Amino acid sequence: MREIIRIENLVKRYRVGEQEIRAVDGINLTIAEHEFVAIMGPSGSGKSTLMNILGCLDTPSGGRYLLDGADVGVLDDAGLARIRNRKIGFVFQSFNLLPRYNALENVAFPLIYSGVRRSERLECARIALESVGLSQRVNHLPGEMSGGQRQRVAIARALVTEPSIILADEPTGNLDSRTSEEIMALFAEIYGRGNTIILVTHEEDIAQHARRVICLRDGRIESDRFTVSDSFANLGSQI
Repeated sequence: MREIIRIENLVKRYRVGEQEIRAVDGINLTIAEHEFVAIMGPSGSGKSTLMNILGCLDTPSGGRYLLDGADVGVLDDAGLARIRNRKIGFVFQSFNLLPRYNALENVAFPLIYSGVRRSERLECARIALESVGLSQRVNHLPGEMSGGQRQRVAIARALVTEPSIILADEPTGNLDSRTSEEIMALFAEIYGRGNTIILVTHEEDIAQHARRVICLRDGRIESDRFTVSDSFANLGSQI
């Protein structure tokens, strides 16, 4: 499969008083198009920092990050914003929905930055909500929906710009176990449609839904393993 992410000797440093913290400490990693990857690690391992760099929400202190062949390190803020809007969809633990906007308006919101007309934005949002099983909730406000429904709205919002990569940061962290399984089944379905999915989680049972699990410790890769049968791993070659 075609390589979509390459990071070479990636470093992220923070200074706290006189002490330098290396949140990411010389990571080398490649992720192919249409992989399903979970990133795990204890608190302070660097997993959220790495996720922010992969999502172009933060910049590394050193090393190189290539996204779909483009060197992210040479892009200015406008260039990073374009990449985030066109190539990456984000899903967060806290949903990050606008409380006064209904589901349809929340999902349509990212398309404003793409210059899409309102009528087209709403139609795209409607299709995205239907794809996550929420066609009957388009006019509901976030406060009128369950946690699982709100996360489905957030996933629809991530999908509405048709990105190739979905980044999910603890997407089941605020959900009960049954709803978490439903959300992970939805991610598996999205993966089956051809998206690359990268999720951060501290839960082993959630990570096992991925094809590949990368464990971090002290800013470095401790292990990198595949988790599923060859028949599932070969799904990407059939799409």
